Amino acid sequence: MTGADAADARADLVRVARDGIAWPGDPALLLPDPASARRSAVLVLFGVLDDAPAHDGSGRVPGDLDVLLQRRSATLAHHPGQVAFPGGGIDHDDDGPVGAALREAVEETGLDPAGVDVLGTLADVPLPVSDNLVTPVLAWWTRPSRVAAVDHRETVDVFRAPVADLVDPARRGVVVHPTGRGRARTPAFELDGGVVVWGFTALVLAGLLDAAGWSVPWDGSRIVTP
Repeated sequence: MTGADAADARADLVRVARDGIAWPGDPALLLPDPASARRSAVLVLFGVLDDAPAHDGSGRVPGDLDVLLQRRSATLAHHPGQVAFPGGGIDHDDDGPVGAALREAVEETGLDPAGVDVLGTLADVPLPVSDNLVTPVLAWWTRPSRVAAVDHRETVDVFRAPVADLVDPARRGVVVHPTGRGRARTPAFELDGGVVVWGFTALVLAGLLDAAGWSVPWDGSRIVTP
């Protein structure tokens, strides 16, 4: 990524943090009592790719732009085995969502928070299956550090996904899954190695790609199996 490419990508994310994203779904309708829902935060961390190639040739995003993701342990009670952002519950002694997202990212991936530039927080996203309101904390990796799964009871893999692969329409689709109100169709992304990103994480990524102006048309009828 050239300096100009990095500056442009970061500027797009700064604009998203400033303007915000209107997520689908009203917390008042999706959660039993939004005021008493568990509060959580996740770190949505973009930066310059280290060693994983990007295959999309659209040129919509720099080929070496990436986002930090992790795969949850299959033994966890909520969202077992799913790809997720680093993050977790907001503790009373955290400095709000930003403090919680950074603390959890350090605990889960071992990243150095000194190299993370927080761009802002986005609107809360309701997560009905675990009665959560989740605040995405948007950030830029100014000085990437080594990351790896710290506690394999919670996280089995930490990796940096090429954003160009997420943009590739051949890798996009929807997952159809049951909900308390019937069946829902939510965005999905297929990554190398048979990894499928879906659910909350895919919803946030899809919203960010759209808001940043990085998305290209894709087939919304294509079904992906997680």
